[in-house]
Amino acid sequence: MKRRAVWLTVLAGLVVASPVFGYRLIYKEQLYELNHQQLYMYPENYAENIRWLEMALDADFANPLYALAVIRTPTEHEYYRDLFTMHLNLHLVNQYLGWASDYMKFDAYFYNEPWRDDNLNSLVRAESLFNIALYYWDQAVEWSNRAAEFRWLNLEEVQQWEDQSFRIQSGALDYRAIINRHLERLNQVRAEFEAMDGIF
Repeated sequence: MKRRAVWLTVLAGLVVASPVFGYRLIYKEQLYELNHQQLYMYPENYAENIRWLEMALDADFANPLYALAVIRTPTEHEYYRDLFTMHLNLHLVNQYLGWASDYMKFDAYFYNEPWRDDNLNSLVRAESLFNIALYYWDQAVEWSNRAAEFRWLNLEEVQQWEDQSFRIQSGALDYRAIINRHLERLNQVRAEFEAMDGIF
């Protein structure tokens, strides 16, 4: 019995002391792949995705050999970098819009008057998230403009990014207009809540 206890202790020590092989996440491509979509998104899911995407924006690109598309020339690599950065910014716009919708009140019903201050605070939070989304939209447009210089190139593996850039350039995708409509609605609802004068 004593022998068995000694062997179990030695075995447990080996398991704990065995090296764990891992690697640091240091490249945009690695961090981008940590972004994920759940069926039901909660604020903590948006915050997690935003964290990974913002870290990806600040990270370096991997060697073209490990890019998410086949890169054969320096020009293709520049195009890839512009498209990737645009795509990351668009993802951030989507994440911030989703997060803002959790705080957005689309109607000011009279029976919500007892929670008027809470609703007004929620609208402040939604407004700040919409404004951050506008910042990332402007960044996406800037990177799309850079990528547009290489419109004659084609990277099949990231065709979706090229389509996004084309839609931005053609005006078919305009998050500024969408966000401005949300902000107009938010200001209207805010005014309705502020006008409530203690019905209850």
